[in-house]
Amino acid sequence: MDHLDDLDDMDHRILTALRARGADPRVAGAARALSRAGEHGALWLAAGLVGAAVDGPRRGAWLRATALTAGAHLASMGVKRIVRRPRPAHVEPLVRTLGRHSFPSSHATSAAAAAVAFGALGAHAVPPLAAAMCLSRLVVGVHYPSDVAAGAALGALTARLGARWMREGRRG
Repeated sequence: MDHLDDLDDMDHRILTALRARGADPRVAGAARALSRAGEHGALWLAAGLVGAAVDGPRRGAWLRATALTAGAHLASMGVKRIVRRPRPAHVEPLVRTLGRHSFPSSHATSAAAAAVAFGALGAHAVPPLAAAMCLSRLVVGVHYPSDVAAGAALGALTARLGARWMREGRRG
């Protein structure tokens, strides 16, 4: 077995173990709710707009952070169309998905972008909620751990690259 086979096997085993946690109805319900809230980055976009509405002096920064989060989500959708990795077939999913492709997790991408961007604005509740969102995608059985890790890395990188623009409103 080569290293890629080892990694693929580990991806399958970790997903199987975490998906098994969904047998607990409370865990399954929470994971389903997070998955629904994260569709198309909706939770994060709403949070950013609320931040902009309630934090007048930093309204522009909140709107730019929200734009970075949306941009990260769109980038993940583009990567999905290129990579075209199928969703896990060895576990029964707890939710329906809008697309057939798994890599990267767009939920994880927008969650990590929001964690970095909104966290920089002092929204300290966002990073733990974003981590729970990422984990939920494994519990509901629709992504491999590597999909979630790649999505989180893409989202965090997008938000970090746009950090100066977010804070100061400058281009570039």
